[in-house]
Amino acid sequence: MTTEVNSQPPVAWRYCGSQIKMWRAEAGVGRDALAKEAGYDYEYVKSMENGRRRPTLRFLQIADQVCGAGGKLVAAQEYLKPEPFPVRSQEFMALEAEAIAVSWYEPLLIPGLLQTEAYAQVLIGASSPPLDDETVNERVAARLRRADALRRRVGVMYGFVIYEAALRTRVGGRQVMGEQFQHLLEVSLLRNVSVQVLPYGRCSGVALNGSIVLLETPEHDHYGYVEAPEVSVLHASPEKVSALTQTHAMIRMHCLSGRSRPRSSEGCQRSYE
Repeated sequence: MTTEVNSQPPVAWRYCGSQIKMWRAEAGVGRDALAKEAGYDYEYVKSMENGRRRPTLRFLQIADQVCGAGGKLVAAQEYLKPEPFPVRSQEFMALEAEAIAVSWYEPLLIPGLLQTEAYAQVLIGASSPPLDDETVNERVAARLRRADALRRRVGVMYGFVIYEAALRTRVGGRQVMGEQFQHLLEVSLLRNVSVQVLPYGRCSGVALNGSIVLLETPEHDHYGYVEAPEVSVLHASPEKVSALTQTHAMIRMHCLSGRSRPRSSEGCQRSYE
């Protein structure tokens, strides 16, 4: 099985938008008139009605009142709350939450399970196209809840390999990266967590190809997950998972020892202090 999902506006946005258009047409209210009443730009209202933007609570309240929907449009707010994870990664998140072993390689960023709140806030807040504040905060909170598993699920083995570039990229600036680096050192002391560094210049043939996450479920099924901008793929076929596992093993062969703090890591930490 290979699952590939392209990001698109949630179905709830599109359905709610179509309901607004239906109620507006039934009431004989033009889009211009509704936009003026709600205090929104015409194109902004058009985007909400066409499902490209999440209808705001204020817009639902005004539309409900103007169109005489009797609370039916306002009731849609409950189904428009931000998703904690992008649609394209939800299946992976579900498997990760139940996995008994997680092996994760990241070339450019700190793995999600190891991120601090400030680091995650900077990354998610800089998404393109931009996300609203509510969605950013919900996704940051969800990422931190995922990270709690490192301490809560002590019987699960977590192995992380981070390319040196991710440690030297100043996401959010000196203070954010300094806190992030200290967090990595603390988490690496957990008995079920291994954090290793792949230095510059080693295994360059495959190290730059992208992230790899390997999962083993309680039923001993194995999955491989790879992600790129706007697309992600979850592999279950033995052939593909085997290929990803071999690539991950090759990368680990070139890592610095996890038993002592690597020189490159010491240099990074000092640069953020």
